[in-house]
Amino acid sequence: MDLLVRAWPLLEEAVPMTLFLGLSSFCLGSLLGLGVAFLRLSTARGLRWLAFAYVSIFRGTPLLVQILLIYFGLPRLGLALDPLPSAIAALTLFSAAYLSENFRAGILSVDKGQWEAADSLGMDRRRAITRIILPQALRIALPPLGSRLIALMKDTSLASAITVVEVTRVAEQVGAASFRYLEMFLIAGAIYWIINQLLTVVQMLVEQHLSKHLA
Repeated sequence: MDLLVRAWPLLEEAVPMTLFLGLSSFCLGSLLGLGVAFLRLSTARGLRWLAFAYVSIFRGTPLLVQILLIYFGLPRLGLALDPLPSAIAALTLFSAAYLSENFRAGILSVDKGQWEAADSLGMDRRRAITRIILPQALRIALPPLGSRLIALMKDTSLASAITVVEVTRVAEQVGAASFRYLEMFLIAGAIYWIINQLLTVVQMLVEQHLSKHLA
């Protein structure tokens, strides 16, 4: 308990930073991932292959390597980013690769008759997607999207590798100062667990709301 009291002033800043990293990267990754999903479904072969290459690279390489490449590698190309923007950029690019597959699966799960119905009403492709296809696809994709957010919240711990002061970084600092690594990392693990349990509850409430609304 005394260790938690000792670490609390640092955790008061680290917990909001963890939430900011996870939520901002998820929102940005969702926008990018949705765009990549539509590229994967494009009729243009070049765009499909470009999107496929993006997904393949960012899903096929470790997130930690991506963070280190952006933070330490980009300055060699003349683009230096501070630790926080570097972490957000890496988390966004990484999450977008996975989210794009969730969105693509959701879009493909929408019955083809919905496209035909939109066409019979005289809707162009953009209006059909925004008004008919996408709302249904998002409802289908909601469970995996929620799981991706929870996974991304845990992935924020890797930002400590480039000195972003989030929960894991505080655990390392306090553990090193007190030589009580076990207790401090147990506290950090408990914080991540509480955050993700709250996110799970929110996801369940949203799913229940949508189920009642569309029943």
